[in-house]
Amino acid sequence: MTDASGFPAPTTPCASRAGVLVGYLDYFRTQLLAKVSALSPAEQSRSLVPLGWSPLELVRHLTYVERRWLVWGFEGQDVGDPWGDERDGRWYVGDRDAKQVLEDFQAQAAVTNQVVACHDLDEVGAPGPRWDGAPPATLERVLLHLVQEHARHLGHLDVVVELAGGPTGE
Repeated sequence: MTDASGFPAPTTPCASRAGVLVGYLDYFRTQLLAKVSALSPAEQSRSLVPLGWSPLELVRHLTYVERRWLVWGFEGQDVGDPWGDERDGRWYVGDRDAKQVLEDFQAQAAVTNQVVACHDLDEVGAPGPRWDGAPPATLERVLLHLVQEHARHLGHLDVVVELAGGPTGE
């Protein structure tokens, strides 16, 4: 389902709509990990943008985004602190080192993919606090949100990596 660059090709057949969405998520995750891993440890932890986030904080944020939407939201499971990626209105890594942050991201990606494998795209999520009183979304809508969130943040990261002198593009 990918072209020569690894990007999910829209003309390549895929077995399911879920496979298409997970294919895009996996591609964006792979690109994100490659870009952050290509940076020096100092650049991984340094902010180069006015908002003040570092590449590792962005990765941690996306880890929690997936956890909030799929595990806490869609499945309705207790995840402890669903907003553990934020402190005082900013993204936050805490005492996690780069290796742990990247491993956490990969582990959450595996959990997300497993949730998708166990449910139908038309299935509605469990009622709970994630929805702020609104009716729960379908799995398909949650995945579309995750795809846009990852794509948008990968674009942000591409700018930061370019400013840091790292690799850009796909």
